[in-house]
Amino acid sequence: VGPPSSGTLSVLQILGVLQPFPVASWEPTSVEAVHHFSEAGRLAYADRDYYVADPASQFVPVKQLLDPDYLRQRSALIRADRSMGRAEPGDPAQLLQHYGADNALEQPSTSHISIVDVWGNVLSMTTTIEAGFGSKIWVQGFLLNNELTDFSLKARDEKGRLRANRIEPGKRPRSSMAPLIVFRDQQPYLAIGSPGGTAIINYVARTLVGVFDWGLGLNDAIALPHYGSRNGPTELENDRGLEGLVSALEGKGHDVRLGDFPSGLQGVLIDKGRLFGGSDPRREGLVLGH
Repeated sequence: VGPPSSGTLSVLQILGVLQPFPVASWEPTSVEAVHHFSEAGRLAYADRDYYVADPASQFVPVKQLLDPDYLRQRSALIRADRSMGRAEPGDPAQLLQHYGADNALEQPSTSHISIVDVWGNVLSMTTTIEAGFGSKIWVQGFLLNNELTDFSLKARDEKGRLRANRIEPGKRPRSSMAPLIVFRDQQPYLAIGSPGGTAIINYVARTLVGVFDWGLGLNDAIALPHYGSRNGPTELENDRGLEGLVSALEGKGHDVRLGDFPSGLQGVLIDKGRLFGGSDPRREGLVLGH
C-alpha cells in the first residue's frame, strides 16, 4: 500500500538501509541487531515525518526515497560504535526547503488480517477508525472514524515551512499501516501486517528480517521481542529478555526506554503448496485453516 500510508515505504527504507550490513550473522536479540535496526528506523522515520502525505494533494517522492543510491547514502550514516541520536531527513528530491516536520498524534488503534483462500487469493488488510470506537458516532450499523488526529494539526512548522500532512479539504490523512504481500518467483509468498500506530513500521520490518535474514519460521519471527526507534528513544519491549542490552546500548549513546508494545502481527506464509499461519501471542489473534 502506498501513500498516504507511510507504512510500506518506511518498511522498505529500513530493509534497504540494512542491506549493506551482515544482518544474517547477528543474533536476533544481540546489541548489533538492536543498534543497527534502531538506527535504520531513525532514518526511515525522519524521511516519513517530512515527506509522506496524500499524493493527491502534493508530490510524495516515493521513487527517490527508495532509490538504491539514496539508501546506500543513508546506510553510510550508521556507525557501529555510536548512535546518531535524532536523525535528520534526507533530501533526495530537493524538497526539504519546502517541507516541515510532521506533528500528528496518530493513536495506536488498528486491526489487521491476512487471508489465503482455497482458490489461492491472498489478502493483507489493515484497517482503522482511530481509537477503540472511532468518533463514537454510530450510523446505520457503522462506527464513524476519528482520523483527524492523523493529520498535522498545525499547517506550518516553527520555520514557516508547510507540513506535508497538514489538514486540507478532501485530503486523506497519513497513516502507518503496512499491509504487505511479499512475492517470490512472481508468486505470493508471505502476507503480513500489524496494528499498532506508528510502531507498525518497526513491527513489520523486524518480522521480515526475522523470516528472510534469520531464517525463522513465521510464528517465531512474529514472537521475537520488539525493539527499534521512531527517531526518538531506542525502544525495547518489557519482560522479553532485552533488559541486559540496556547498558551496552547506552554505551553507544542510545537513550533507551523499556515499554509494552502490543502488536497484533498476523501473517500467512505460502511455501511449496503449504500454508503456515502466524499469529501474535501478544493479542487475541488466531490461526485458522483447513
